[in-house]
Amino acid sequence: MKALVTAAAVAFENLLIPICALLASLLLFGMFLACLGNDPFEVFHTMYRGGFGSLFSWRNTLERAAPLMLTALCTALPAQLGLIVIGGEGALVAGGLVAAMTGLVCGSFAPWFVLLAMLAAAIVAGGCWIAMTGWLKYYRGVNETIASLLFNYIAIALLNHLVTGPLRDPQSLNKPSTPPIGNANMLGDMPGLGVHWGLMFGLSACIVFYVIFFRTTFGFAVRIAGGNLRAAKIVGLPVGRLTLITCFAGGAAAGLAGGIEVAAIHGTANATLAAGYGYAGILVAFLARQNPLAVIPVALILGGINASAGLLQRTHHLPDAAVQILQGMIFMMVLFSETYYGRLQALFESRRAA
Repeated sequence: MKALVTAAAVAFENLLIPICALLASLLLFGMFLACLGNDPFEVFHTMYRGGFGSLFSWRNTLERAAPLMLTALCTALPAQLGLIVIGGEGALVAGGLVAAMTGLVCGSFAPWFVLLAMLAAAIVAGGCWIAMTGWLKYYRGVNETIASLLFNYIAIALLNHLVTGPLRDPQSLNKPSTPPIGNANMLGDMPGLGVHWGLMFGLSACIVFYVIFFRTTFGFAVRIAGGNLRAAKIVGLPVGRLTLITCFAGGAAAGLAGGIEVAAIHGTANATLAAGYGYAGILVAFLARQNPLAVIPVALILGGINASAGLLQRTHHLPDAAVQILQGMIFMMVLFSETYYGRLQALFESRRAA
């Protein structure tokens, strides 16, 4: 009975604290809007309309939520090992760049083959990009947070070098990019939704990785290593291999997001690949408490906030950065709320003892 009460307290705590952090950030953002002379309630209503108020808004939200789901996994999966990896932006850029290059090389093949090759190449590129962070962490003792952050800058610099130099399309004048992969090789929309298939990839990845990491012996071994590394080594768990596989899986998800951005949205690799989805995915992962299933609703919320940026600008003359300010406030509140975990469980146990 005590175990059930403890489990219920932990589950309730994991749900209540992120919601309170989100509400607190909205309150703080409302105060910020009031200081600028805007009516917070009108702005929040506009955000709702821009993200969820119509079928068109929902489509925009879902298209933005898809890469957020995948990049959030880049942080959430290594977190099962106790690693704080924030390299989703670099893995996304690497995946998108390699996908575009693969599309150009395989352009003479059948469209279905080109598309599969692009997505597979993006998965491998993103996976290897984050696996390097895991290798540096386990075998060289390099801090994974710093390493993954620096890898972001390397990926973006490599993208900028290639799209403005060796791989630049001569016809891309104002916006340097690689040559287009061709309309025939683009990833289409899901029937009846008007949203590209990237959404299905994101949903499937969250579900599959939840099963792998929370319902299999492999996932149990990963969480054991994340909970107590020394104990995992004593019982003979291959911690190095688990680290590389887990980091590869997280990077593969973010790399797939980059491949989808190229195959479904842009048709080329250009600077817009570094749109901040990787950094926003960190916030999604923390709000979801590193749970792949919880990533789905959180990504929808953040996707709706991002989708409302244009309407906020047109209606209230707020800059696009307004939603980024809100995301920053949410992230600060999430970090602040970390100190409250465990208190509700202690309260339940104290009352039960009394």
